Amino acid sequence: MITAVTAAILFVCLVGVVLFGRRVRRYLPENQLSAESKDAVKLAMGLVATMTALLLGLLISSAKGTYDTVRSEVSQMAAKVAFLDRVLAAYGPEAAEARVECRDVVADAVRRMWPEERGGSAQLAPNEQAGDAFYVTVQRLSPHDDSQRALKAQAMTLMMDLGQLRSLLQAQAIPSISKPLLMALVSWLVVIFFGFSLVAPPNATTALALVASAFSIAGALFLILELDHPLSGLIRIPSEPMVNVLNHLAK
Repeated sequence: MITAVTAAILFVCLVGVVLFGRRVRRYLPENQLSAESKDAVKLAMGLVATMTALLLGLLISSAKGTYDTVRSEVSQMAAKVAFLDRVLAAYGPEAAEARVECRDVVADAVRRMWPEERGGSAQLAPNEQAGDAFYVTVQRLSPHDDSQRALKAQAMTLMMDLGQLRSLLQAQAIPSISKPLLMALVSWLVVIFFGFSLVAPPNATTALALVASAFSIAGALFLILELDHPLSGLIRIPSEPMVNVLNHLAK
């Protein structure tokens, strides 16, 4: 929701700048609109546009890096949960209760991270009570031989790894896009559109082209901000890895 509002505000601001620039153009003397003046403005706008493109690339890289990192961590969680269930199954019938609790903990985590209601925000804070109960259940297992002791140690290690991954997801919920960089990007875009509206001929074609450009840029910013929130919004990381594992645990 916030990303859509931000993109809409940027679009309105750019369109407003275009209209303001076209109005200012009417009051400029003819010597200020000579071919030489327009060329100078175009050169300056080209420089600002180049810097804006570089800054836009930095924002895209930052947002995409966040998205890829969280997606990788979700895949790791799914793989570790599946392997943890296999370890508990290999331990023997004594770990049946632990397997049931593991399935319940995973189901609760999936419900929290991927709420069913559309547009619901992900809850990255783990269910500490259920997690602690599962940990105690595995801790209470009493191995009868070296094989079970090794399996119990492996299960405890996997549980610690899962806890660390969940904590990482919670810590990475903070947006990675720098607000000063975002403000600089918006400021440079305002300068670019104001300059283009001054040198462009005052007709419907150029106005439509500038409005379409403003819409495209606002859409690009919306996608960048969505990438920076990988567990919510339109470009949400799919829940299939965890759901598939949960369906396997339910068998």
